[in-house]
This record gives sequence, C-alpha cells and structure tokens, in this order.
Amino acid sequence: MSGVDNSMLPPEAEAGWSGWFEYPPSRKPRLIPPIVLAYIGDAIYEVGVRQYLISKTNLKPHQLHRQATAMVSAKAQSRILAALEPVLTEEEKDVVRQGRNAKSGSIPKNADVLEYRHATAFESLIGYLYYMQQLERIQELIGMGIEYMEQQNHVK
Repeated sequence: MSGVDNSMLPPEAEAGWSGWFEYPPSRKPRLIPPIVLAYIGDAIYEVGVRQYLISKTNLKPHQLHRQATAMVSAKAQSRILAALEPVLTEEEKDVVRQGRNAKSGSIPKNADVLEYRHATAFESLIGYLYYMQQLERIQELIGMGIEYMEQQNHVK
C-alpha cells in the first residue's frame, strides 16, 4: 500500500503505473510544471549516464565521477538537446519549449543562462517521457545523447 489516494490519479496510473517505483505522478504529465519534470528528468538522465559509464571497462570511482560530470553538465545537456532537435516529435518540441521558458529562480555558477535553460528543457523532456511511460524513447534519446557526447570528445 503506497498511501496514495487513487481517486486523484491520472488515467495512466489507474491503468497500471509502470514506472521504476510504485509511486505514480499526482497528475497527468502535461499538468506537471516543467521545473518538476526537470527535477525527475535530471535524476533519470544521471542514472542513464552512470549505467553507460559502468558498462565501460574503466571503473575507477574518480574517473567515473569526472566523466559523468562532463556528460550531465548544463553545457553538455544544452549541446545534446541541440543535436537531438531534428529527431524530436512536435509533442516533444512543445515540452522542450515549455521547459526552456520555465523560470527556476536560480542559475548554477558553472553555466550561463541560455545553457541552463536548454539543460532544463532537456531534463523536462526526459521527465515528461518518464511519466508518459515512454521508456524506449528515453533510452533512444539518452543513447543518442551519449553517442553525440562521445563523438564530440573523440574529435577533440
């Protein structure tokens, strides 16, 4: 028993929520604020990157942390979003636009405003797809993002 009032759940949850944990969203994904979608999207993207890095042969904790930080930074996420833009659906582009325009109230010290807004947009998209239970699309987009970052690092 999760203690969630089932009468308030969106249809996706009533039909059988299949997220990573038993806790469905409190409302339909389109009604969740972009900043909140970015909150969960950030965590999901981080797990994807960490899982990718652990699949490689170099498992030294310092190297894992350094590589993960480079791939999850606002600058990296901003670049990934730009690379993914051509393959996004209209619905996904709409979520990205809302995430980019959302006001978070703070900007991290290591990112400029534009990078931060694009990173928030990327994270919002991942969060939205998670709550829409589009896990294959998440895997596809995160995989393309990781591949893009790996190509960029090998070019330099």
